[in-house]
Amino acid sequence: MADADDIKEQEEQEGQEVQKEPEDEKGGKKSLIARFLPWIILFVVVLICAGAGLSVGRLFAGSGAPEAVESGSESDASAQLEDLKADNDSAEGSGKVWYYDLDPVVANLNEPTVTRYVRASLTLEISADMDVKKGTAFLDEKKPILINWLTVYLSSLGLEDIRGDKNLRSIQSQIRDAFNEELFPDSKPQIKQVLIKEFPVQ
Repeated sequence: MADADDIKEQEEQEGQEVQKEPEDEKGGKKSLIARFLPWIILFVVVLICAGAGLSVGRLFAGSGAPEAVESGSESDASAQLEDLKADNDSAEGSGKVWYYDLDPVVANLNEPTVTRYVRASLTLEISADMDVKKGTAFLDEKKPILINWLTVYLSSLGLEDIRGDKNLRSIQSQIRDAFNEELFPDSKPQIKQVLIKEFPVQ
């Protein structure tokens, strides 16, 4: 009988242990979910807020505000060009073009096998419509932008791109067009020519 009672007790204990394990597993699952639930909620809230912010940004972007800025900048550019015009009564407004020297630019050429560079010294021929003093001050202010553009442009060229008079004329016209676009957008170009003083390749 004692053996039967011992067997019963043992079976009951094993049954309790078997029942306890699923409870522990459920408890473990509950605690795991409870642990990560606030983070999941926070992540969902952040995603919703980011989506709402993007939608609001797109809504306001299409409201016409950029057009006002653009039209304002166009009027500023045209007003600035009017300020730079030469007075016909003054001695400077004599109908002659004038020249503006850029600082020399040194740029590595786009040659993968050899290190070659070009040193470019350029002079800009400016229209007589622009006042010399005002125009010089304006170009002095914009010179860093022009030098930066020129350096990047020359660095994109290879040795074959700068050989021969045809290529040099093409480079001159591309620089002139880019400078006019940068300095005088939506108005009459004021740079008539880009003249080369030096263009050695080493």
